[in-house]
Amino acid sequence: MSILGMTVSYLLFCVLHFFQFVLAVTVCGLYGVDLQRARSQGKYADGKWVYAEVVGALSALTAILYLVPFILRFAAVTVWSFVLFVLWIALFGLFGNMYIREDPEGNADIQRMKNAVWVDLANALLWLIGFVGSAGYWWTHRDRRSRFTGRAKLGRNASTRSTGWAA
Repeated sequence: MSILGMTVSYLLFCVLHFFQFVLAVTVCGLYGVDLQRARSQGKYADGKWVYAEVVGALSALTAILYLVPFILRFAAVTVWSFVLFVLWIALFGLFGNMYIREDPEGNADIQRMKNAVWVDLANALLWLIGFVGSAGYWWTHRDRRSRFTGRAKLGRNASTRSTGWAA
């Protein structure tokens, strides 16, 4: 099934990558506030916040790149999506440990960081969905060839095992 020449799976991937992009840019904004404040006060930039910005920027760039249709056909997409998932989980663990149990007591900065932690988790889950989806897409659309010579292309439902003797 296709809509305007695009398959439904490609359209679903586009929606997923759009939300990955939006949340990655959101994280860059949430953590960038503290980096900008530290820079304007002449303080050092904490490595944890720089890490959050790097993960957000890598995710935003990757989500934009994944909107190019032929990119999703490569197996490296699946591996890179898993790497980004691990980076987001590490970011969630890092800031979750710092802010989940923290009581904001009316402090808007702590409340913003508590919200940022949950955006990190949502990002991690989106990249996990992207990893599973791209692995499934690659597995069902990979180029399969015969076992012994590698010359014959096999169809989607063809077996790579020999069928044995036919009578």
